[in-house]
Amino acid sequence: MKDFEKIIREKGLPDVGQTVRSKKYGSLWRVMEKKEVWQNLEPDMKTGEARTIPAIYITYWKRQEKGVPGVGRMMGFLYTLYDNSFEQNWEIVK
Repeated sequence: MKDFEKIIREKGLPDVGQTVRSKKYGSLWRVMEKKEVWQNLEPDMKTGEARTIPAIYITYWKRQEKGVPGVGRMMGFLYTLYDNSFEQNWEIVK
């Protein structure tokens, strides 16, 4: 549990219901789901054992002027302690 909480805290990930803006396109997306998952890595080269690391999976819904939340374009991404893709691509809208 602490690993997942650390990812959320250190990466500044949004909560469900918050809105984020794409830095590349300026489009607004709402966080619909956030869950704890395990990301598979390449097997250990010496032992061949499978390896996994904790990650947070966030599902985004593209906000629309008209329409029901959750209906329309959606996408999701994995975030770990070892990447900074959230801060490179998104900003939380206050």
